[in-house]
Amino acid sequence: PGGRICLHNFNGRRPERMSTMEKSEYTAINSRTWDGWVQEGNPWTVPVSHEAFLRARHGEWDVVLTPKKPVPKEWFPALQGARVLGLASGGGQQCPIFSALGASVTVFDNSQRQLDSEAAVASREGYAIRMIKGDMTKRLPFDDESFDLIFHPVSNCYIQDVLHVWREAFRVLRHGGVLLAGFANPVLYALGEDEHELELTNRLPYDPIKNFTQQEFEREAGSSGVQFSHSLETQIGGQIEAGFRLGGLYEDYDTEGVIARYMPTFIATKAVRE
Repeated sequence: PGGRICLHNFNGRRPERMSTMEKSEYTAINSRTWDGWVQEGNPWTVPVSHEAFLRARHGEWDVVLTPKKPVPKEWFPALQGARVLGLASGGGQQCPIFSALGASVTVFDNSQRQLDSEAAVASREGYAIRMIKGDMTKRLPFDDESFDLIFHPVSNCYIQDVLHVWREAFRVLRHGGVLLAGFANPVLYALGEDEHELELTNRLPYDPIKNFTQQEFEREAGSSGVQFSHSLETQIGGQIEAGFRLGGLYEDYDTEGVIARYMPTFIATKAVRE
């Protein structure tokens, strides 16, 4: 809609239309949107197989922060016994792998159905996992220095203030802890595409709360949730401002679409609390 890329709704289906859409309740809208995508089988909601879990138990594994490229193994701390937070990482995709590798895992997500999928994998494989439904625009419900690793796949496009997330991640990580994060290049929100070509369609920053009429907001939210572009200054510079040291960065391509033919549009970073 409006020429904007829908980052996670790869199958092109629309969740059930919300009856009311108040801008102030955008995180609740996004929660319901993701619940709908779980029902539709969106690729970012499909849990790992039993076979993948068993392979991880034997040391054969990989996980992604962005659509395609696996996170380098050397980015991870030792996972045996590590305290891991899957931040907006429900769905049973990455956190079961960390559990298979011996980590103590907490999953924090805004979608109940994503957490239900997480619980189903844990039940199937017979391990314990802590799950919390919550909104990462608020203070995270964890004590200071609670975790050794935070794994945060592409998801902060669904919140307006990304600097808050970096500050909270810094607070709940121990000294020497690692934040692994994936996010979208803001150019995704400037470019629209049809089947054959790209077109500049939106002025950045893309913010449907500040810049859209109520009618425009409802149209966008009804198709792909409420999404925001964030500058590289706030995505990367914001981590440094929060106190992290940047320890690694790579780019990744989308799985489909015209833009993917020309440029990578996703970024992953490793940041360390020192």
